[in-house]
Amino acid sequence: MTKGNINVSVENIFPLIKKFLYSDHEIFLRELISNATDATLKLKHLTSISEAKVEYGNPKIEVKIDEKGKKLHIIDEGVGMTAEEVEKYINQIAFSGAEEFLDKYKDSGKDTGIIGHFGLGFYSAFMVADKVEIITKSYKDEPAAHWTCDGSPEFSLEPDEKTERGTEIILHISEGEKDFLKESKIRELLLKYNKFMPIPIKFGTKEINDPDHEPATITDKDGKETKEPQRKITVDNIINNPNPAWTKQPTDLKDEDYSSFYRELYPMQFEEPLFHIHLNVDYPFNLTGILYFPKLSNDMQIQKDKIQLYQNQVFVTDNVEGIVPEFLTMLRGVIDSPDIPLNVSRSYLQADGAVKKISSYITRKVADKLKSLFNNNREDFEKKWDDIKIVIEYGMLSEEKFFEKAEAFALYPTVDGKYYTYEELYNKIKAKQTDKDDKLVILYASDKDAQHSYIEAAKAKDYEVLLLDSPIVSHLIQKLETSKENISFARVDGDHIDNLIKKDDTTISKLDDDQKKELDELLKEVIPSEKFMVQLEAMDSNANPFIITQPEFMRRMKEMQQTGGGGMFGMGNMPEMYNLVVNTNHELVGEILNTKTKKKQERLINQSLDLARLSQGLLKGEELTNFIKRSYEMIK
Repeated sequence: MTKGNINVSVENIFPLIKKFLYSDHEIFLRELISNATDATLKLKHLTSISEAKVEYGNPKIEVKIDEKGKKLHIIDEGVGMTAEEVEKYINQIAFSGAEEFLDKYKDSGKDTGIIGHFGLGFYSAFMVADKVEIITKSYKDEPAAHWTCDGSPEFSLEPDEKTERGTEIILHISEGEKDFLKESKIRELLLKYNKFMPIPIKFGTKEINDPDHEPATITDKDGKETKEPQRKITVDNIINNPNPAWTKQPTDLKDEDYSSFYRELYPMQFEEPLFHIHLNVDYPFNLTGILYFPKLSNDMQIQKDKIQLYQNQVFVTDNVEGIVPEFLTMLRGVIDSPDIPLNVSRSYLQADGAVKKISSYITRKVADKLKSLFNNNREDFEKKWDDIKIVIEYGMLSEEKFFEKAEAFALYPTVDGKYYTYEELYNKIKAKQTDKDDKLVILYASDKDAQHSYIEAAKAKDYEVLLLDSPIVSHLIQKLETSKENISFARVDGDHIDNLIKKDDTTISKLDDDQKKELDELLKEVIPSEKFMVQLEAMDSNANPFIITQPEFMRRMKEMQQTGGGGMFGMGNMPEMYNLVVNTNHELVGEILNTKTKKKQERLINQSLDLARLSQGLLKGEELTNFIKRSYEMIK
């Protein structure tokens, strides 16, 4: 038997490991099973090159709970270690890694996930255990070894009777960590971190119907037939899927395989994804995975953190910011790469060259898939547009390369349910919607019902009106206006239609200058100046007498500020200001001017203003009640 001190100069190494390595102690199971997997895969490699003169067989990893003895066992059938290797890998290398770790990270508190980077995976066991034992037998023809350490730098190493190849780790669980002796807790962790590990993981047993037993038919004395009971057999309960879909070639998978894997990833998700993208690249980096486009709502925040990140089939995180372009964090699925340095800080990650290449590869792959879906079945793509537009629009805003590629498949729907690419839209409206300054004006609505009268006014002139209703539309049209030449977007309720697209022909006013001055003063006496800016306009006599609009620039800046950005501090808190466009050629406006009594003038102005406010959804509460009451009185 050998006793000794682990060769380490840092005092109280174990308390420091416990304090700094992870904020979440549960990670120890992931680390120990990862080590067991590595040991098994190493044996597979050695047998494949005839280095190990042993049979590989069908090895598994077993996790066992001994609740009474307060022990947790992790057992593998991998390469195992000799006593010399235990001395080298457990006592020397891992602890030199510990010193390096402490030098680098002791001042940074709980900077996440450093264990794997420094070869410290095994020592994560001491976060939950007072004592740890290793019983290991190498594939080489050498005696087994038994290593014990009680969470201090002292250890013992002695021969053991173990005859089967592999390693057993025994954790004597600490008093405060008894949760890790509960079957439900260990099952939860195995499913969280090890659900797709490449080696089968046994956790207990289960009963299944015996596949070799066909229940016989029994006939009783009355001639009544019954089937004998189905025979049950007990089998290992393998808790993981060692061959998940993303590890296979796309040519080996059918659509139902992708659907089935989606349900495996998200068992509580009952809606099928719209489509998937299979990632598979081995140069200049290794990356595999499957991304799914789910049906998305307009709420961008709810959707995030659904992509699971793996390193060689070991779950690491579902916070993929910095690795996946931000606009794609609303998707679901799996990304697996050994080339992402997962065990360092996120700021380091975002500056890493490999990560930047991976991010741009994923962006390109998603854009190519969207283009092919659009080209292969445009009708189906249009049907899915409302469910995927938020991702595409966000991508156009945040990634320049995606913006360029999206030209081929980004759609601009109209209020009538037609869909155009930008080029198609441009060619369709160029002749009619170019104003007197040779600028193309693209009209859009954000709410078909609320802006119905404005849409109808635009349609009467044979103009196309887009329906752009996502929460980031103000940012998107700003981006388009700066990227395209000589165009502007205008919301249909931003002004009277003749002012939105100004042509050379001007309508002559029925009122002379004196009448206009008198009308202006009269209106300003009644209409609250803190809410409305009065504008007199000579328009078609069939156009509404009072039209409420909100200046495009002001409204757009407010919307942008509310969804982040916009550049004008406090714009979102500014009081709502509207333009009140008064049609000087309308019969009612002439009547207001010619009415002799002040009271009747005020009533006509208020009634007209309230009708205009009603059409914009601005009449509420007490003002709406008064309007209804006043309208009934006028009918009488």
